[in-house]
Amino acid sequence: MKMLVPAAVVVTMTSALFALPGSAQAGVEDKKLDIYWVDVEGGAATLFVTPAGETVLIDTGYPGDRDADRVGKAVKDLAGLKKIDHLIITHFHDDHYGGLSDLVKRVPIGTLYTRDIAGAPDKERSNPLVPQLKEVAVDKRVRIKPGFKLPLKQTKGAAPLTFQILGANEKFLPAKGAAANSADLCKEHVARPLDGSDNRNSVVSLITFGPWRFFEGGDLTFNTEAALVCPKNLVGKPIDVYQTNHHGLDQSNNPVLVKSLAPVVAIMNNGPKKGGDKGTFATLKATPSIKDIYQVHRNVRVGPELNTAPDLVANADENCKGNHLKLSVEPTGKAYSVFVPSTNHEQKYETRTP
Repeated sequence: MKMLVPAAVVVTMTSALFALPGSAQAGVEDKKLDIYWVDVEGGAATLFVTPAGETVLIDTGYPGDRDADRVGKAVKDLAGLKKIDHLIITHFHDDHYGGLSDLVKRVPIGTLYTRDIAGAPDKERSNPLVPQLKEVAVDKRVRIKPGFKLPLKQTKGAAPLTFQILGANEKFLPAKGAAANSADLCKEHVARPLDGSDNRNSVVSLITFGPWRFFEGGDLTFNTEAALVCPKNLVGKPIDVYQTNHHGLDQSNNPVLVKSLAPVVAIMNNGPKKGGDKGTFATLKATPSIKDIYQVHRNVRVGPELNTAPDLVANADENCKGNHLKLSVEPTGKAYSVFVPSTNHEQKYETRTP
C-alpha cells in the first residue's frame, strides 16, 4: 500500500474515545456529513446522514431479518435518528432491494426513488420480490432519471450538499466540469461481451459536499463504466471517495473508469466470499491517486493479495458481528475522516479537489 501524502494524518484511538464518532447523534449536532457502510454480507446498504439530520439510504441489502436489523440499527443507534427520509434503489437485484419490505417494518421510509422496472430485463421483472416495490408502505414514490437531484435540506454554516443522479438505464447526463477525456486512456478500454443483467442499468450518483466529491455506481458493469467516462468524462473533476462498483467484482471496476475518477480513497462493500476480486484489487493498487482501500469484509477465499491492511477491514471473520465503516466530512467539505470502529482506526484526509 502506498504511503499517505502529508495531507493525511493517522490517529489510533482508544475504544472509549472511538465510540463517540459512531454513536453520537449525527447531522444537526456537528453539521458534518456522515456515511455508514452497513455490513449486509456482500449486498449494498450505504447510509448518509446530512448536516440537517436527514437520512439518505442507497439500497437495502438482502431479504430477511439480518440486513433489515443492521440497517435499522444504523439509523437509530449509530445516527440517532428515527426515519429513512430518502431511499434510492440502484437496480433490481435481491442484494440491493430485497430487504425493502423487511426494513420498513423497523424504520419508516419517506420517499422511495427507483428507476422504472419496465426498463429492466425479463429475468429481473419476473422476480417475486418486484411487487414489494409497489406494495411496501412508504410516504411517496419517485421515478428517477439522469439529471435528477434529491430535494435535500441545506444547513446554515455547512457547505452545500447535493445528490445528483448522473445515470440510469445506460443513459448519462454530464456533471459540472465534464470534459473530453484522454484519448490514450480511453484506448485502454477493451470491450467485453454484453452484460444482459440489470447491473448495467444501475443508478449512478455523484454526491458533493462543498468541494468534497463521492461516486456511487451501484453494480455498473465494465462496458457501461467506460461509456460514462469515454470519450467524455461525464463525472467531471476528480473525486475524493469511490465506493467500488459491484462489491469489487471483476465484472466491474474498469481501470479506465477508476483512473478517470482518480479517487484518493476506495471503499469496498464486499462480503467474505463475494467481491474483492483479483482484477479489481490490481486496478485499485495500480491507480496512482488511491492512498487507501477499505473493506467491509476480509476476503476469506484466498491470500493477502485480495485484502487491504487488516486495520482497514471492518470484519475479519466470515462469521462476524456485522461491523460497519464510517466516513465523516467536515462542515466545510475541506477534510474528511474514515473510521473503522472494530479496529479503533481513524484516518484523516484533506479534500483534494479545489
